[in-house]
Amino acid sequence: MIISMYQASVPRFVNILTNLSAILDKAQAHVEARKIDPTALTAYRLFPDMLPMTRQVQIACDSAKGAVARLAGVDIPKHEDTEQTFAELKARIAKTIEFVQSIKPAQLDGTEDKDITLTVGGKDTTFKGMQFLLGRALPNFYFHATTTYNILRHNGVEIGKRDYLGNP
Repeated sequence: MIISMYQASVPRFVNILTNLSAILDKAQAHVEARKIDPTALTAYRLFPDMLPMTRQVQIACDSAKGAVARLAGVDIPKHEDTEQTFAELKARIAKTIEFVQSIKPAQLDGTEDKDITLTVGGKDTTFKGMQFLLGRALPNFYFHATTTYNILRHNGVEIGKRDYLGNP
């Protein structure tokens, strides 16, 4: 069986973004139950040179929408990166899911050899579509989604692997 570019991208992004939104619900419940300032989580960094949780969510969303937009040849929706609260982050995730789901299989399937050029480290780097999706976009997306999970888990939010992966 062949897995299409659509199957390898849109459902994967939607699954993890949906789970990430549910994880943020648990984080909100955690801070409310313990009467903690939410910024203790949203501004938290695992290490001083790492980005805070809000930025991790923003970049995960940017990775998902950017990947499908570049492959489909459509404009990438712009988000202002102003989210600070769990509700604002969830709204960004919802907008991202809506956009990602608006991309049809016919827009992605057949883009395996499409040239995708990104500026990485100040230098233009060109990937073929499949290489871009599997070697750059998905790993970057999962890195930032996982880092968000790790920040929350590290700070006592009761989440586990099932929350991250979701139900099949």
